[in-house]
Amino acid sequence: MARLVVTGATGMVGRPLVAALLARGDAVTALVRDEARARRSLGDAVTCVAADLETPGPWQEQLAESHAVVHLAGEPIAGKRWDARQKQLVRDSRVESTRVIVEGLAALAPARRPAALITASGADYYGFANRELDDDDPVPEASPPGDTFLSRVCAAWEKEATAAEALGVRVVRMRTGVVIGPGGAVAKMTTPFKLFAGGRIGSGEQWFSWISLADAVAAYVAAVDDDRFRGPVNLVAPETVRNADFCRALGKALHRPSWLPVPAFALRAAVGELAEYLLEGRRVVPAALERLGFTFTHPTVASALDAALST
Repeated sequence: MARLVVTGATGMVGRPLVAALLARGDAVTALVRDEARARRSLGDAVTCVAADLETPGPWQEQLAESHAVVHLAGEPIAGKRWDARQKQLVRDSRVESTRVIVEGLAALAPARRPAALITASGADYYGFANRELDDDDPVPEASPPGDTFLSRVCAAWEKEATAAEALGVRVVRMRTGVVIGPGGAVAKMTTPFKLFAGGRIGSGEQWFSWISLADAVAAYVAAVDDDRFRGPVNLVAPETVRNADFCRALGKALHRPSWLPVPAFALRAAVGELAEYLLEGRRVVPAALERLGFTFTHPTVASALDAALST
């Protein structure tokens, strides 16, 4: 049995990850904003500790003598329309919280530090496709970062996490695509399809980076256990699809047509700057996961959607 510290434990990936860790006998400490609410969500088997992750405090002592810290917390990317304040929240909830966690690790005696820090990041690290280059080019972990707002957030986020390597801590940076599972992005996407008004976004030619919830959880568990997991890991499925293909698969899974496209101008009017991340994409591939021999439970969009919609 290992003791693990998890942030973002009540989120879409965090909750099933905590359940998976408990099921195999691990002890889990969740660093949370609202201790009472988290306890109701996670149950009594989880030790819930109130923590403002962007501010040093007594909660940092919880990092001591744990096998690993899994850092998933962050302001939802698509939770609200972006303005200057919301973009700062998106950034600080990731970058500053990671910095404070690493500072907490540095304050511990070496023998009390966790063996690993596994932190979320995003496939948006790579930015948008460069239209002067071949849009079909695969994007493995060695690819350079982009120059969008989210690219810069991801790069800064990962830089703070990587600082823990100097402390002798193994660091894994999970560059995650859209997670396909109950709720989340799929729940938002299904509504227009159920109303017979679903379809591709913009041209539909943009690449759509995704992974099933089950595989995302399994990859985090593997990263906790396997010392070969180090550095950046593209947390995406092996089947690369374009937005139009994904929307057709979603329509098929819902037994609904996929015929009514969302015009780019309408999307920009509805969600502002965030629209560019829905209208553009990169063909991100799971090179590290495949090299490590990771087995995907849902390697295809059809399989992932069937699992998400049947839950």
